[in-house]
Amino acid sequence: MINNNHNLSLFADKLLKNRKEYKPRNPIKLASRSFLNEILELLFPHYSVKSYYNAEEIESKMYLLRRNLHEILISLNNGMEERAAECSNTFFENIPKLHSLLMNDAIAICNGDPAAASKDEVILAYPGFMAIAIYRLAHELYKLNIPLLPRIFTEYAHQISGIDIHPGAKIGEPFFIDHGTGIVIGETTVIGNNVKIYQGVTLGALSVSKNLGNTKRHPTIEDNVIIYSNAVILGGNTVLGKGSTIGGNVWLTRSVPANAVVFHTSEINFKDGTIEGENNFVI
Repeated sequence: MINNNHNLSLFADKLLKNRKEYKPRNPIKLASRSFLNEILELLFPHYSVKSYYNAEEIESKMYLLRRNLHEILISLNNGMEERAAECSNTFFENIPKLHSLLMNDAIAICNGDPAAASKDEVILAYPGFMAIAIYRLAHELYKLNIPLLPRIFTEYAHQISGIDIHPGAKIGEPFFIDHGTGIVIGETTVIGNNVKIYQGVTLGALSVSKNLGNTKRHPTIEDNVIIYSNAVILGGNTVLGKGSTIGGNVWLTRSVPANAVVFHTSEINFKDGTIEGENNFVI
């Protein structure tokens, strides 16, 4: 019992030292998610029960959220104290542009999905739209070289939607994720305009070696490309040309030209021993 008490005391001393070094101000994860949800509620009344009666009330809310972001940035303990005010101001200056981007995304999803009855349905019910919305907000923070917070945002989106988009990815407009579950988009991915991606697609790296951290490891997807479910596109030098279509279950590690059609045909083994089809890619 004495040894147990001694070990507990040593552990308590260790935790106290860590807390003094960290200097916590806010529970970062909780505060970040709360801030993110408040931003989404402000941009999209579909998510909110709050009523605003004039523009001044909305402006006041934005001032409050800017102050909250400033507090979160300081709480990161990553040298943000001197940059927190400037970064908070810049982020909110770009909110109108981000809102327009997201409305274009919602319209594109609605126009491109026969199952979507309205833009409101997309905003309220589509996990793909939610993941894109959070990504675009996170990417804006990422461009400001803010540590940690963009990843907290996109990992929250991953948790609630099953869609994993790194905030460092560069994605054009509009962007259409259909169904979405299981999609992975890596940090150095570049996606052009009017691209459509289905569930289970991976835009990944050929290697996960740590020394490749500062290199382009993920593919480039040019304008007007469609990638169907469970396709895997790997490599920083892999480029999908404009207007190309990538079929389901394709595994691709080399570039394809513009307007190419790439698909995978399966080998089927029948009970009588005959074989139909073969495994190949057709361009």
